[in-house]
Amino acid sequence: MSKKLLFTISSYAYLEPRFLEAGDFDRGEVVHKAFPDGERYLRIADDPWGRDVVLLGGTPHDLDWLELYDLGCALSRGGARSLSIVMPYFGYSTMERAVLPGEVVTAKTRARLVSSIPPCEGGTRVYLFDLHTDGIEFYFGDGHVTHHLYGAPIVTEIVREAMKGRSYILGATDAGRAKWVQSLARDLEVEPAFVYKRRDPDTGKLAVTGVNAEVSGRDVVIYDDMIRTGSSLIQAARAYLDAGAARCHAIASHLILPNGALEKLRASGLFEHIMGTDSHPGSGQLAGSPGAIRSVAPLFVRAIERTYRI
Repeated sequence: MSKKLLFTISSYAYLEPRFLEAGDFDRGEVVHKAFPDGERYLRIADDPWGRDVVLLGGTPHDLDWLELYDLGCALSRGGARSLSIVMPYFGYSTMERAVLPGEVVTAKTRARLVSSIPPCEGGTRVYLFDLHTDGIEFYFGDGHVTHHLYGAPIVTEIVREAMKGRSYILGATDAGRAKWVQSLARDLEVEPAFVYKRRDPDTGKLAVTGVNAEVSGRDVVIYDDMIRTGSSLIQAARAYLDAGAARCHAIASHLILPNGALEKLRASGLFEHIMGTDSHPGSGQLAGSPGAIRSVAPLFVRAIERTYRI
């Protein structure tokens, strides 16, 4: 069986070497050019005809969605036998439902965009990782088979290594993450904890009202699916420390870390470790912290290989 052909969108070039290390791929080249008017030129430089193709690209920004879509269409129309679209980070995942009249459910419209990539003869598959809401997987059209990969094996590996020899509790930022944290805590064989929050009816702001577990004298590893501004983590860490926790650590599946977020977390002085996966380009900010990052590449490569063995 010939090697699969791996193409990567621009913003995920950082992750491509890890995929090439984890799997047996030929590297496909994409030619990029920018025109003076801001339009972009893309060309598939390696012929996909009759090949099993993997397209790597998460979607942190709108241009990433368009590049993923454009390349997916070109690969399908170029005769790829099959296409596996690997999305380590699914942008707009927090906009999975409408709350106010007229709100756009962007997670659904973007899933429909990817679903409109013409299917290949040997199938088109979409691989997703630790979605904010499980139901997003079912927003895709029936012409594409979706695979939602859970990051528990990676997250637990990071936590075990960081907390080796310490007594600790796995904490959630709020009750909304409690089920995820309970599941991870079972895998780690530790106690789960979460903070209680109440929304002020006048200002709409959330305030911590308590902690559900005994954390006195113990470390708390606080898990959240993504770190954006870091405000929820800081609020939770203060609650755990006020309840007597010895130290706090933060871990997330997706390290988004927009401008100033990592500096804010570090400046708070609340966290001994900030850890996670390389599913998002923002994770590169922690590249200099030993043991802080684990790659999602092996998890995706195993899933792709398993699919082709069936």
